[in-house]
Amino acid sequence: MKIRTAATAALTLAAALTLAGCADGSGSESMPGMDHGSSSSPSSSSTVTADFNDADVMFAQMMIPHHQQAVEMADMILDKEGIDPGVLTLASDIKAAQQPEIDQLQSWLTEWGADMPDMDSMEGMDHGGGMMSEDDMAALEAATGAEASRLFLEQMTMHHEGAIEMAQDEVDNGQNADAVAMAQTIVDTQTAEITEMQELLAQL
Repeated sequence: MKIRTAATAALTLAAALTLAGCADGSGSESMPGMDHGSSSSPSSSSTVTADFNDADVMFAQMMIPHHQQAVEMADMILDKEGIDPGVLTLASDIKAAQQPEIDQLQSWLTEWGADMPDMDSMEGMDHGGGMMSEDDMAALEAATGAEASRLFLEQMTMHHEGAIEMAQDEVDNGQNADAVAMAQTIVDTQTAEITEMQELLAQL
């Protein structure tokens, strides 16, 4: 009986310590954006959204026109005949992923009281962002068939490399938890898509 009583007491103590540890952890190391359901901090969501720095603003302002151009490129290739099926699927995936991100980035800039970017001011700029020039876009528009597939893959690979560089800068220097999370998603997704595009190019 003494053994059983001692064991029960030990289990009770362990459970108490575990609960205390959980309580301490949730109070001092809660992750931003993870406590939306907490009744004790009803304004936590808006606090996270308002928590930003210059790197977050720069990320949003640069990524919006960057994504807009990617969507434009995807639309171009989706409108063409004789395009490789794998390229068409990729273009559809890019458009489906990036348009919602554009909407979210614009929403953040509005909430942060920051200026919206000017697409025209970024076209053709040599800023390391992988943006296509007007000539690049015209070449893609004019291309047909297998040549259009090849050109799209080559241009979008460069475009993605620029986006990854911009997103990694946000991961390293951003403050807003949601913006940093989006940037990491961009790094992961577009790195995988570059590999896919390289494989598609080898098959053309």
